[in-house]
Amino acid sequence: MIINHNIAALNTLNHLNAATNAQSKAMQKLSSGLRINGAADDAAGLAISEKMRSQIRGLDQATKNAQDATSLLQTAEGALNETHDILQRMRELAVQSSNDTNTDDDRQNIQSEMSQLESEIDRIGNTTQFNTKNLLDGSMGKAVTEAVANENTSGIFKVKGETDTSLLSDTNALLTNLTDKDGNSLGITAGDKITVTYVKNGTTTTYTVDVEDGTKLSNIDGSDTDGSGKKLDGTLTAKDGALILAADEAGTANAIEGITITVQDKNGNVRTAATNALSSFKETKAAADVRSDGSATFLIGANGGQNLQVDINDMRAQALGVSGLQVSTQTQANAAIKVIDNAIQKVSAERGKLGAFENRLDHTVNNLSTSSENLTSAESRIRDVDMAKEMSEQTKQSILAQAAQAMLAQANQQPQQVLQLLR
Repeated sequence: MIINHNIAALNTLNHLNAATNAQSKAMQKLSSGLRINGAADDAAGLAISEKMRSQIRGLDQATKNAQDATSLLQTAEGALNETHDILQRMRELAVQSSNDTNTDDDRQNIQSEMSQLESEIDRIGNTTQFNTKNLLDGSMGKAVTEAVANENTSGIFKVKGETDTSLLSDTNALLTNLTDKDGNSLGITAGDKITVTYVKNGTTTTYTVDVEDGTKLSNIDGSDTDGSGKKLDGTLTAKDGALILAADEAGTANAIEGITITVQDKNGNVRTAATNALSSFKETKAAADVRSDGSATFLIGANGGQNLQVDINDMRAQALGVSGLQVSTQTQANAAIKVIDNAIQKVSAERGKLGAFENRLDHTVNNLSTSSENLTSAESRIRDVDMAKEMSEQTKQSILAQAAQAMLAQANQQPQQVLQLLR
């Protein structure tokens, strides 16, 4: 018998500590409802669970994103519904004005309403917003490359009064076919000087071109303050009977007027003059981006790059082609009907596109919800505790701890038995 080391008590104490620790962990799991409360509980399971949690939360937020996107598109489409109504009324007025039962005064009254309706289309396009973001002013329209009238740095006109539709830039162009507005040859020869004078936005500009070798242009000179003090360097060329004026800044449609073309010989004598050969010309834009790349991008997935892009085109009057629409005469009214028909088709196409995206987003929300549900189920199997099983474990460890305490008391009594030898 020994008294310095109570091996039985030590063994019992170890079992008591183990049971107590196990009981404590079981109680922690039961109180939190989680099988993994710290990395030590299951290191690999914790890493997998956290990754799943990030996906679940991402999917849940993506669902909200898609629902917000639907609200944005519904706002835009709702505004276009009113634009549609306005265009239908404008077409009705154009049809009315086309009837010769109307007097000039009647048509002027119709024109007044048309102008107000046009202004309302612009107001809707400029002010329709979602969360302060403009929707219908083209800022959410994707960049496109196309040729558009009235927006270029080059203007083209023929002296005989026909507007050429192609850009020409050959500075060594032949001048032998150059004619006036009546089709008469200007008879260009070496040493002649061609002077082109026109009025643009109230400012008179003169370009002078010397002719050398009998057929080529040289020594081009010109200036235009354009109301801003900035000089516009330009190039005047000719080809296939057309004079081409290319400036370094875009002008306004029909802004160049009062064109006078004069041909002088080397002694300064005017040999041929074409006055007001063309009263004005529209500038033509070469292929270029005409809308900014501002597509609406919605993140509808749990991860970056899982986007849906929606292009909402410019739905203002100019983009629809109804800016400045006139119905003051029967001819204008007849032409306006076609223009408005085209505008209605554009709005219909835009509304159809937005409606298709709305339907698509409904399916997106359903898919995201299903994915989140299934991923949550998988994460639950890793992280959540089986309450029934853990309650059984806690009960077991509680009984073991109580038994260990009783046995520890018994083990502590054993060394006292040595005192019986002293009796």
